[in-house]
Amino acid sequence: MKIFSFLALLSITFSCSQTQENFSTIVPLPKKIKEASAAQISKVSPLIWTIEDSHNKNVLFGFNEKGELIKEITITNVENNDWEDLTSDDEGNLYIGDFGNNDNDRQDLDIYKINAADLNKDEAKAQFIVQFYYPEQTEFPPKKKDRIFDVESFFIFKNKFYLFTKNRSSKFDGTTVLYEVENNPLQKLPAKKLGSFVTCDQFNHCAVTSADISPDKDKVAILSSDKVWIFTNWKGDNFFSGDVEKIELNHHTQKEGLCFKDENTILMTDEGDKKITGNLYQLKLK
Repeated sequence: MKIFSFLALLSITFSCSQTQENFSTIVPLPKKIKEASAAQISKVSPLIWTIEDSHNKNVLFGFNEKGELIKEITITNVENNDWEDLTSDDEGNLYIGDFGNNDNDRQDLDIYKINAADLNKDEAKAQFIVQFYYPEQTEFPPKKKDRIFDVESFFIFKNKFYLFTKNRSSKFDGTTVLYEVENNPLQKLPAKKLGSFVTCDQFNHCAVTSADISPDKDKVAILSSDKVWIFTNWKGDNFFSGDVEKIELNHHTQKEGLCFKDENTILMTDEGDKKITGNLYQLKLK
């Protein structure tokens, strides 16, 4: 799975930039949010939305850039098996990715749609569930060297979902695989493999934890604990087929949420612990 373009390799080699001056901490997250695993903005809401991952409640949290918790929405008809990322469509609907798969043993991978009109309520129901599977996976779990089917990152583009795997193989080499899933709740769907990209070879610095596409749909960003990769000029829907820039944040925490605030501003969140909350961060693109 070491399939990546020569152009991408050149960009990794020659487009690494140091950006401490462009990266900043905005505010601590609300104390109630201990394990923020996503960040997303909806067109119908002024808030930044996040979720917590496995073993936490079925709740969407909405907070502002002052770090104030404004909204908690309980999703009443689905469970939080392992919620890992959020995305939003052009109508402002939110989608929850319940596809965390640390042990590569799940066969119940889901995406939930939350109606934009429900973002001002205290309780909501998932409007539908998209179920999918990886055709390449035949064992649950596979051998440790083949555990490449965890996902913590996705976004919606042209009414399709694009997922980026979090490599958990015993011989981690930084490969993330891009999959496409149709936005169709009527049947269990195969995820279509589109390509792959090599980030770097240290799991704690290189595993992909969130992704988003810019408002103008001309930039894709993926996140690790201390890096952001920006993809541009791709062909079709293989975002790895164009140019890439690696941005070193020079700041290492358990970052798990990323979204575009505008075309040149990225927001990020990280997980806290029992004593310390995570933070909201900002990266200005040049």
